[in-house]
Amino acid sequence: MAGKYYAVRKGKTPGIYRTWEECKELVDGYSGAQYKSFRTLEEAQAYLGNSSAGEIRKEMSNTQKGADCAENGLPEVYAFVDGSFNSLTGMYGYGGFLIVKGERHVLQGSGCDPEMAGMRNVAGEIMGSMAAMEKAMELGVKELAIYYDYMGIEMWATGAWKRNKQGTIAYYEYVQQIRDRLSLTFIKVKGHSGVEGNEEADLLARQAVGIV
Repeated sequence: MAGKYYAVRKGKTPGIYRTWEECKELVDGYSGAQYKSFRTLEEAQAYLGNSSAGEIRKEMSNTQKGADCAENGLPEVYAFVDGSFNSLTGMYGYGGFLIVKGERHVLQGSGCDPEMAGMRNVAGEIMGSMAAMEKAMELGVKELAIYYDYMGIEMWATGAWKRNKQGTIAYYEYVQQIRDRLSLTFIKVKGHSGVEGNEEADLLARQAVGIV
């Protein structure tokens, strides 16, 4: 008989567990705990923001998709982005993915402009965020939530941080140009902490610059 998968999104140790006892121990007494049981590993991974989320929700009706997103705390349209830098080649790049109502779109690219390369992985972070916005608008999206692990993604976009480099200035100006077409929400996650979406974005970014 197949067992259940218990996904803990917010708890003492987020992750996927096979027994209720393990799950209960991690959420009992934890303020704001978020957890849920699933019949398949894929659904549990999707709940945690894994790249497989798009494949799982793709099979649902539009009504089911909306309900699922609302229940799990994820917006219907969101992206995970990250940047990387290859010190051997001077190449910066980005990786991530955009989920639009269940459809998954990979975001990946690189560059080698000397001035941008001076920002190292930050150049990739900026490019990734802009790539997500551009793809969202291409698909006719009006609202987008961007999950990131570097504060500059939000701070430079909103103007909260001073901009004194070519990349940060261009990034801010781009966001100002599109803000009447795309409503943005920025959500900070801790990098390299097991957040599935962030881990995949990091891998794609490193692949883009030839590190892996």
